[in-house]
Amino acid sequence: QVQLVESGGGLVQPGGSLKLSCTASGSIVSVRVMGWYRQAAGKERELVAQITRADMADAGTDYADSVKGRFTISGDNAKNTWYLEMNSLKPEDTAVYYCYSRLGHRGNWPGTESYWGLGTRVTVSS
Repeated sequence: QVQLVESGGGLVQPGGSLKLSCTASGSIVSVRVMGWYRQAAGKERELVAQITRADMADAGTDYADSVKGRFTISGDNAKNTWYLEMNSLKPEDTAVYYCYSRLGHRGNWPGTESYWGLGTRVTVSS
């Protein structure tokens, strides 16, 4: 069994900062993609940031245009943990944030499967 658990959400004022964490646990062999998505009320779930090929030498990052320059994604392969540091937060960043991963575990490696966390709420408001 594999589980993703995110934490760090909360209420913050505009211009403030928040750091989210996600940890994958279980019979994990390798984490291929470490990602963060968000879903605002009445909106589609959207990609915020991700580390692609996280277990490979040519790992890369992707960011939504709306968060470039404000958010930073980072990961720790040894701990199967990744983070989203959010700065200069705006009310439009208010959403439930979900961690995402495509990873291999002992039951499917070298294949991979996708997993989602249950979400953590971020509210940006005065």
